[in-house]
Amino acid sequence: MNQDYIKPDNWSIIEEGFDAKRVKSSESLFSIGNGAMGQRANFEEQYSGATFQGSYIAGVYYPDKTRVGWWKNGYPEYFAKVLNAPNWIGINVIVNGESLDLFTCKKVENFKRELNMKEGWLSRQFVATLQNGITINVNTKRFLSLDLDEVGAIQYQITPINSDAEIVFKPYLDSGITNEDTNWDDKFWDTLNVSHENNQAFIEAKTMKTDFYTCTFMESQVFINDKSILIEPNIKADSNLATFSYSYQVKKGDIYTIHKFGGYTVDRNHNKSQLISAAKNVLKMATKKGFVELLNNQKKAWSDIWNMSDITIEGDVKAQQGIRFNIFQLNQTYLGKDSRLNIGPKGFTGEKYGGSTYWDTEAYCIPFYMATKDQQVARNLLEYRYNHLQKAIENAEKLGFKNGAALYPMVTMNGEECHNEWEITFEEIHRNGAIAFAIYNYYRFTGDYGYIPEKGLEVLIGIARFWQQRATFSTNKNQYVILGVTGPNEYENNVNNNWYTNYIAKWCINYAIENIKKVEAEYTSNYTRIMNKAKLSNSEIKEWKAVADNMYFPYSEKHKVFLQQDGFLDKELITVSDLDKSQRPINQKWSWDRILRSPYIKQADTLQGFYFFEDQFSNEELERHFDFYEPFTVHESSLSPCVHSIQAAKLGRMEQAYTFYLRTSRLDLDDYNKEVEEGLHITSMAGTWMSIVEGFGGMRIRNNTLEFEPKIPKQWDAYSFKVNFRNQIIKVNITKDKTHFELEGTKSLEISVNSKLVTITPNNLVTI
Repeated sequence: MNQDYIKPDNWSIIEEGFDAKRVKSSESLFSIGNGAMGQRANFEEQYSGATFQGSYIAGVYYPDKTRVGWWKNGYPEYFAKVLNAPNWIGINVIVNGESLDLFTCKKVENFKRELNMKEGWLSRQFVATLQNGITINVNTKRFLSLDLDEVGAIQYQITPINSDAEIVFKPYLDSGITNEDTNWDDKFWDTLNVSHENNQAFIEAKTMKTDFYTCTFMESQVFINDKSILIEPNIKADSNLATFSYSYQVKKGDIYTIHKFGGYTVDRNHNKSQLISAAKNVLKMATKKGFVELLNNQKKAWSDIWNMSDITIEGDVKAQQGIRFNIFQLNQTYLGKDSRLNIGPKGFTGEKYGGSTYWDTEAYCIPFYMATKDQQVARNLLEYRYNHLQKAIENAEKLGFKNGAALYPMVTMNGEECHNEWEITFEEIHRNGAIAFAIYNYYRFTGDYGYIPEKGLEVLIGIARFWQQRATFSTNKNQYVILGVTGPNEYENNVNNNWYTNYIAKWCINYAIENIKKVEAEYTSNYTRIMNKAKLSNSEIKEWKAVADNMYFPYSEKHKVFLQQDGFLDKELITVSDLDKSQRPINQKWSWDRILRSPYIKQADTLQGFYFFEDQFSNEELERHFDFYEPFTVHESSLSPCVHSIQAAKLGRMEQAYTFYLRTSRLDLDDYNKEVEEGLHITSMAGTWMSIVEGFGGMRIRNNTLEFEPKIPKQWDAYSFKVNFRNQIIKVNITKDKTHFELEGTKSLEISVNSKLVTITPNNLVTI
């Protein structure tokens, strides 16, 4: 049974009624971020029930020493942990000497929590009766500013309902925090200094090992009935805590309010000796604007984001809420402003997976950012990998590869591999292919070939070298094989000849060779520079070509399908529909041994290859492979349903496509995988966007032309989206019987709709 307490709403995530059992799930679902920092939706006031406290700063991490049962050569030394950062949101509340704590209150009524995605803020309201009999009405609102991205703002309001009361607001900073996700319970932070002046407090701290220097800061103002009042706070400071107390005798019915501004300055952006002065500077700007003006600016900034990235759906509120939640969280996680950053699979919502960069960015996220922002954002994501090329070469060297072969990491913060499960770290090498595919995909979409001679070709050469060395010549088969791998389907470890891995290896080599020839012909100076730097010879390229031209692919004559890997047909082929529902999800119910022997597929594997390279296969082949593999797929990876949704739509199976879409868009809202309390699945949210734009909208780029094959689920009356294609913005609106195209820009554009060429001109509605 999936959770269903989130109220359907077009623009907001809403929870009504307080339930302690839901707190950790809601802390994930209501998370907020602004690309530079983020936090789980923890309560500002103290809470003694089960909670997962988390505030995170982009790019700040800790190398937690690897913990494994048996050390093997080549293991990464550490697993990079996203760090729970010093807490600045805390505001404890004391009413007539008793702490407000929703876990111990006599009664909590009219509880409502709202994440307003249109305007970018989080609010709570409730009426609480404390053990001492005082009843209070509480309203809170907070947001992380998109304009001043080092600062967040909180408005916390209390009204005593049944009598006058002495109310104390105790805003605090706390660096005595721990990580939920840790291998050895190490101390991750070293607090250097706690200081305060006027209504401001600062905690300077640095991370152990990585030496990131941070300053966590706060400043508060208090009001009675919206009128500013000056209260001299009582101040307490110790080795890792700074607390200000603002006490006031509040009359029944009056509103006592605190505005708290807080956040982080970091030595990634400032000189480490100037962090307090940088904090004072941003506080000065924030308090000068004040809570209301900062909030208005927030609404404007989000309005600009939505203007380009919104997808509207008419007639299906749950589907609409799902896609907006996905788009909102993607923008909270990464805005493309800083090329040193990337998109962690949990974003700022939890600590699982180390919060680092996976192949998800290249395989799923780049299309979303290319189409909803300008192409520089996608280029930044590609440059992130170019900047890590030397580390990728070192990662390959640790495993015995040579001559500049590059193996990009499964998980990374700085380019080094830091994932410590051998079946993934050493074997899930298909990730290398996604890095190359992203370069191809970027050029296909933007038409910006310049990236390849400038930077991309060096990456393609390193990857081709890896594949050539990783393949083995089988005298038995008289072909090249790739042994001992894990494909995208992580429910199969240490297999031989995973079809997807072999296919993407062949493709990468051919794509590298094709671009070497093009750069040689058209970018002579770049060609000379790269050949000298890479020391690449024609004889080496011939060795690559021999591998690509003679790669082995397992195939079943009986089923007329490529086999996911050697031996797949040896399994007991019982479909998912014949699996007892009590056994799901199998990753929580079965031993790993049993999973590995089963035919069950965690996520699209062979079908992932058909998604990437669909132009190389016919519709009949796709249909055959879809019908063969889909019945064995349990979709226990967040990255799976979107690929199946796109392919079902391509095959005209709209009911199935819609079901998969709903699953990917509401994966976290409805908690399909029973794990949302650990954080959200950020990178798969980009797949949700793809399932509408590429699935239902049928958007492709072929022969330099933008193509659409629009379809609409029967549950919808209409839907619309925008894409930024080569600096021209096209709005597509699809109804039951028509598709409308509008072009923003100055010049006309030729597109293809249902295989017919159509010219659209600026500010003219074209209906088909």
